[in-house]
Amino acid sequence: MIAYIKGKLVMIQEESVVLDVDGIGYEIICPNPFIYQKYMDQETFIYTYHHVREDVQCLFGFKDEDQKLLFTKLISVSGIGPKSAINMIGTVQVPDFIAAIEQEDEKYLTQFPGVGKKTARQIILDLKGKLSGLFTITEPNKMETTTNTMNEPDLTEVQEALKALGYTQGEINSIKPTLKQSELVQTNELIKKALALLVKQ
Repeated sequence: MIAYIKGKLVMIQEESVVLDVDGIGYEIICPNPFIYQKYMDQETFIYTYHHVREDVQCLFGFKDEDQKLLFTKLISVSGIGPKSAINMIGTVQVPDFIAAIEQEDEKYLTQFPGVGKKTARQIILDLKGKLSGLFTITEPNKMETTTNTMNEPDLTEVQEALKALGYTQGEINSIKPTLKQSELVQTNELIKKALALLVKQ
C-alpha cells in the first residue's frame, strides 16, 4: 500500500496531479487538483490510497488523513466506487458529511451526483455509528445551517486556485455572484466556470 507520496509537483490536470519522484512521474487523482497550483515545481506531500483491481491500478490523493479515511469508508459501501467517493469528498467538509450520516440526513446525501435515496440509505446503514469516534462531529445546529446552504457553493478553494493562477481579488469578486447562482457544487467545475467567465472580461 502506498500511504503517501512526496515529490516535485510537475503537472496539474483536470482530475489529477503528477509528482516527480526521482525521475518517476506518479499520477494522483485528487478531489480538487487546482488547490495545489501554488506548489507547482515545488516538493509536495500528498496522502494517497492505492486502489487495485484486476483491470486497473490508480492512486487517489488527499490533502489530509481525514479525507483519506473518509474515502476508504465510503468505497466500502455497496454502490459507491472510488470515482464517486473522490467527487463527494471534493465538495464537503469531512465533519459535516459525517454529521449528516449520524443524523440520517438523506436530503444532504442525495445532493451529490449519482447518489439517490437508495444509495444514501445504504451509506447511512453501513457507516452510521462507525465514524463518530474517528472524526470531530459537527454540532447539530451547525449541521442544520450547512444543510440549508448546501446549494450555495463554497468558493474558498476556488478563490485560492484563481489567486494562484494570477487573478486579483477584484477580478474574482466580479464573478462571484454568477458562480453562486450556478448549480455547480464541485470545485473543479466551479474553477472551469470561473476561468471561462474571466476570459470573457
